[in-house]
Amino acid sequence: MEKLTATEMAKATEEAAPVEIGPTDLLPRLKDNGYDAERVGRRRAWVENKTGTELPHIGGQTWDPELTRGNIENPIGVAQVPLGVAGPVLIHGQNANGLFYVPMATTEGALLRSYERGMVALTKSGGVQTAVLADENQTAPAFHFDDVRTAAAFPAWIESKLPELREVVGATTRHGVLTGLRCYQTGRQVIVNFGFRTGDAQGMNMIVRATDAVCRWVQANYSIANYFLFSGLCGEKRASGFLMTRGKGKRVTAGALLRHDVLRLYLHVTADQMFRVWQSTVVGNFQAGSVGYHGHAANGLTAIFIATGQDVANVVNSSCAMTVFEPHPDGLYVSTTLSALSVATVGGGTGLPTPREALGIMDCVGTGKAGKLAEIVAAAILGGEISMGAAISSGEFVGAHERYGRNRPT
Repeated sequence: MEKLTATEMAKATEEAAPVEIGPTDLLPRLKDNGYDAERVGRRRAWVENKTGTELPHIGGQTWDPELTRGNIENPIGVAQVPLGVAGPVLIHGQNANGLFYVPMATTEGALLRSYERGMVALTKSGGVQTAVLADENQTAPAFHFDDVRTAAAFPAWIESKLPELREVVGATTRHGVLTGLRCYQTGRQVIVNFGFRTGDAQGMNMIVRATDAVCRWVQANYSIANYFLFSGLCGEKRASGFLMTRGKGKRVTAGALLRHDVLRLYLHVTADQMFRVWQSTVVGNFQAGSVGYHGHAANGLTAIFIATGQDVANVVNSSCAMTVFEPHPDGLYVSTTLSALSVATVGGGTGLPTPREALGIMDCVGTGKAGKLAEIVAAAILGGEISMGAAISSGEFVGAHERYGRNRPT
């Protein structure tokens, strides 16, 4: 087929008939946005009529759709994702202690079986030690100045105003606390990375509102050319090397010694085989320019996030992880560190009925439980890492997916 030139493509675009959108093509605007069951049903019926598709399962909501106000717009029902449970995993942590079963929502066959195998192997070896190393969410607005000299004077000034900035933040939120700031100058631009403590909430909306108030206060009290609320430095829903060192949300680590007998009996590998796979794939990840190193942390994070009502897009930053396998006289020491884990036990989708039940399985509902949830997540992710490593080492990877994840296995 002959390709069009750029001129011919432009002409064809100009001659193309514009798409007309009439009043009947727009979603019905219902009073008060329509979150009650009756108006959600009317909107769903409109979509069914407009698209010629029946939606009985999307409409099979078992709880009051009014609860989704603030979580979604134009609601028509629910997406029902299969939810399973993996475990047990024995945790010895700062916040989580005991045996835990982890809810995971996914449509990927073999995923839960893999995570469960790793979690049980960790438990058989005596359990996982976990720790929350840091807990600070970030925002990073950019301030612009007329020249480099003026920009260079700004960091010292804003650092001296930290007490005043904390008062500005306090006027916008009862839960968020400004913990500190760091400045990064490039030319006549200064990015200020603000750190916040957000309690048991993920808190991004909370701290963005606070940061907006801070920026307006700075503009009123210092001579700047202008500012942008977002610079991209903080790594919200993006992977970056900055997150590996600076962190975002909860930096949490999990580690355990897998004994030789457990490696052989439950994972069908030796410590040397596991270490060689780790070493080889580190080289591959390095050649690919990967951020951090892990096998499939995003798999487990996504399944847990969907099950427990987290902001699923935060999987991108949360999977900035470092998994390490180390030879040990008694077996293999394994660990994973999540540098920018965004999890919450209050706010967002965590209060909706299904996520609340899933959080309840782990005793992670409500205030005072976010650190516990973070440690459970890290332990579960470590289970997935060692199971995948073992499947590659033993040559069982494809067979496991054939057995559990394809062709409706029995």
